[in-house]
Amino acid sequence: MAVDLVVCVATEMEGALLRGRVPVLVTGIGAVNAGVALTRFLEREGARSVISCGIAGAYPAAFEELGLGGVVCAESECYGDLGAHSGAAFLDLRAMGFPLVGTDVFNELPMGLFPAERRAKFVTVNGCSGDDAGAQAMAARTGGSVESMEGAAIAHVAMLYGIPVGEIRGISNRAGNRDRGAWRVREAAEAAQRGLLAWV
Repeated sequence: MAVDLVVCVATEMEGALLRGRVPVLVTGIGAVNAGVALTRFLEREGARSVISCGIAGAYPAAFEELGLGGVVCAESECYGDLGAHSGAAFLDLRAMGFPLVGTDVFNELPMGLFPAERRAKFVTVNGCSGDDAGAQAMAARTGGSVESMEGAAIAHVAMLYGIPVGEIRGISNRAGNRDRGAWRVREAAEAAQRGLLAWV
């Protein structure tokens, strides 16, 4: 029998507070892990809705508003680096004329569940921003505010299965120049989980 809700987290830490309260699926880090893990779960168990929960970085301009530990949900998701580099330009799937398989959707995916009051555009990348110039360029190109590594894949799979999907994350760091000493990973993970539990 399908569960009402499955919560996808990349790591055990991002789902620790949820255990025993909602079904939790630890997918592993990255879009491929997330997509494969959720697909296998839906084929085996089934679910009526899906939420992605975890930590994320905020692009420099958005970080000023969201702050460390801020909780935000995705108003949309975007495959930020899916496309082709062409000289100084980046061609996304729409520019290339290649929609996602079986859909009329390109890089940006709609969300149907909103488990936090604050909303922003999310961007999923394979390699997180490592400097301010790269982070600002990604934010400018996608219109995104929040960067992570799994959400678009989870939204993509849920869309193909016709299941409502949402995403909630706690801001663990400012995306850009890497300063691990300033990150608040555990605090952000706990904040996202508490926000989700309040919504559930």
